[in-house]
Amino acid sequence: MSPTITAGVDGSPESRAAAEWAACEALLRGVPLKIVHVWAPVSEDTVQALLIRPETQEHWIERILGESAEALRLRHPGLEVISEQLTGNAVDILCGAARTAEPLVLGSRGFGGIGGFVVGSVSLSVVARAERPVVLVRAEEEAADEHKMDPAGVPSAMAPFRPVVLGLDTDAPDDTLLEFAFEAAARRESSLRVVHAWPEPLTSFHRFSGDAELHDSLKRQQAAALTEVLSSWRHKFPDVEVIESSLSGSAAQALVNASRDASLTVVGRRIRTRAIGAHIGHVTHAALHHITAPVAVVPHG
Repeated sequence: MSPTITAGVDGSPESRAAAEWAACEALLRGVPLKIVHVWAPVSEDTVQALLIRPETQEHWIERILGESAEALRLRHPGLEVISEQLTGNAVDILCGAARTAEPLVLGSRGFGGIGGFVVGSVSLSVVARAERPVVLVRAEEEAADEHKMDPAGVPSAMAPFRPVVLGLDTDAPDDTLLEFAFEAAARRESSLRVVHAWPEPLTSFHRFSGDAELHDSLKRQQAAALTEVLSSWRHKFPDVEVIESSLSGSAAQALVNASRDASLTVVGRRIRTRAIGAHIGHVTHAALHHITAPVAVVPHG
């Protein structure tokens, strides 16, 4: 099966932003874009209570898909757009779509003045369960937002891309996560900023003698570990400028701070099989809620 970028659409501003981001990503990768709408069946009693006629439901869905596909084709000449209507539980259907997507793209409502994401239950559940990468795009995202300022000081799609940011745990670096981030930077011809945070030594909170020397030693060790992990990837992607950032303190805060000017932030999610709950990890959770750039969540073993 040929790879496609897949975006979930429902007519909302956030899903339109997701579809637009997915269209740009599809062009970067040279693959088709598939847009899907999931219709969750409602009971006959609900239909009658809301005075909804079955043909009205069908027409509304077809209109969303048709208008979305046509608008994307007009804005992106040459892009192959496939539309598909699916019926069932939205989370189950979208997780299934993620298996053949490269990646699955979903929208998420913005906080407005505060920034970041309000991650809905469907999006959060898909991120927590999907076994392939999922990208969340906020409602206000525009194509130019991923790019640097033009000479006039205005974000422009004609200007170079902003950096891709990767949050990395050097104790358990995963090739799937690293490959996704390096390929994203290579496609954008942008730099890759790799952020690794490590905890302050316990003695730092008590100001023991020798703390400065201990901190400096740990800093050198952690920086060296990050350099070692990235060494082979630098050779695989020699054209990607890699910026290493090894910091002490909160990993979540370090990633959020580093992503303020990102075109895309890439984070990992360890696949777990526990029966209940959305297990995405606190760093990924912080990224989803506080980073305004698109966030790619890459599941790994």
